[in-house]
Amino acid sequence: MSLKKTLLLWACAVGMAALLTGCHGAVRQNQFEIPEEFDTSRQYEITFWAKNDTNKTQTQIYESAIADFEALYPNVHVTLRLYTDYGRIYNDVITNISTNTTPNVCITYPDHIATYLTGQGSVVPLDELFVHEKYGLGGSALLFDSPREEEVIPKFLEECEIDGRHYAIPYMRSTEACYINKTYVEALGFTLPDVLTWDFIWEVSDAAAAKAEDGTYLINGQNVMLPFIYKSTDNMMIQMLRQKGAGYSQADGRIEIFNDTTKELLYTVAEHTKSGAFSTFKISGYPANFLNAGQCIFAIDSTAGATWMGSDAPLVDISEDKLVQFETAVRTIPQFDPEHPVMISQGPSVCIFNKEDPQEVLASWLFAQFLLTDKVQIAYAQTEGYVPVTSKAQESAEYQDYLSRAGEDDDTHYLVKMQATELLLDHIDDTFVTPVFNGSASLRDAAGQLVEETTKAIRRKKTVDEAFMETLFDDTTSLYHLDQLTAAGVSSKDSKVSKVPSGELPLTSKILLASLAGTWILILLYVTWSILRSKSKASSQMTH
Repeated sequence: MSLKKTLLLWACAVGMAALLTGCHGAVRQNQFEIPEEFDTSRQYEITFWAKNDTNKTQTQIYESAIADFEALYPNVHVTLRLYTDYGRIYNDVITNISTNTTPNVCITYPDHIATYLTGQGSVVPLDELFVHEKYGLGGSALLFDSPREEEVIPKFLEECEIDGRHYAIPYMRSTEACYINKTYVEALGFTLPDVLTWDFIWEVSDAAAAKAEDGTYLINGQNVMLPFIYKSTDNMMIQMLRQKGAGYSQADGRIEIFNDTTKELLYTVAEHTKSGAFSTFKISGYPANFLNAGQCIFAIDSTAGATWMGSDAPLVDISEDKLVQFETAVRTIPQFDPEHPVMISQGPSVCIFNKEDPQEVLASWLFAQFLLTDKVQIAYAQTEGYVPVTSKAQESAEYQDYLSRAGEDDDTHYLVKMQATELLLDHIDDTFVTPVFNGSASLRDAAGQLVEETTKAIRRKKTVDEAFMETLFDDTTSLYHLDQLTAAGVSSKDSKVSKVPSGELPLTSKILLASLAGTWILILLYVTWSILRSKSKASSQMTH
């Protein structure tokens, strides 16, 4: 092998070793210097990754926003890439960070951003951009009417903060709601309260599980009845713990979910699963489909899912012959203390990724900021039970007119959707978000796993006792690598796991990089052996 090739291989190995070594240090934040002026003489190609299910109207809103933005900035071309769920976006971003091929603008969640930041610092901190005189929020050089920083709902903007810096802007916000077959509740002899409690939910659900002698359910005369279905069991556990004032996690990354209150809640889940009162989306299917078929009484889902709920839902997803007519009521999620309701705040945010060209980053920021304009915010909020994230949009005459027309039709002004929207508007101050850190996305998944596995165990006729709980906690810790989230000097008395250091990569990333380094080492060993072997042969030939 030639000396040139050997040197090249050694250079690659050294580079790989440097990359691997860098993974164990502090988070490397690429510095972004804001250009004094946006260079409109150049052309920019930026990519925008967004999430969409089957709502074509939302796709059209994205496309319209892009067209309107490009009309204002004809030197910027935006390419839209749609995903069916946020998890796929997250996985692709993680993959692309290592190859420096991330999108320019991305709809995501702060939990995900916290993991993005542990790689190569590719997410741009936005605080300086927020206040930039020319190109910041409400900036003087903008070609569109952007909201000022104070016009972004403070509670929503705070949700985009990680370690004291903003790495995203909120795009839309929702919470969870309980969609109820009020007709069946009253048929069972109950009166629906203004604020649901967990005791009420369980009592009605247990009653609805009663069967006739022929095996059909008394309440609906059908062979199927799942009285209470929860779509996002991670939210279920997180909110129940918050309402109880019990531990979940701390801002410094300490994990506290494995506690006695969690066990108590899981025993309750087990009890009502055994009675036939409870199931989950992952186990049984989409709550709206059961609700609309008269096979569910309490369906908990996002307010953004309101357009699927009810006999007259515009996005009803079952055949017409299976639909059952009933009166739909919308309430906050059940509470332990109805006088002090607590519910989670959720919904997508937008981050931008750093690139070598500061002008390209500035173009990305301009487009991301354009998504906060009234036209985009109001149009998107009208598609489902979202609310705009700016007071500017919420207080506009157009949005107030939209709210005033609730129930006018079963499409744009569908009553159930409008009630879900009003629910969040009325309870913004009652919402909360969980602490964000590297590993918080895994912890969220683990919270749901606890509920799912307990429910599955009962359905499989297993015994749910202290031994089961101990095994469940251990298995969940291992499955989501929560035992890897450790740091010297930080511990939790309620947990076997604790903080992840701010500079640590996820375990899977470490394994991948270690494997790559190992491969290069093997290559170099082979190259060295080949060189030595060639020299030996040459020496032997000269001897002979």
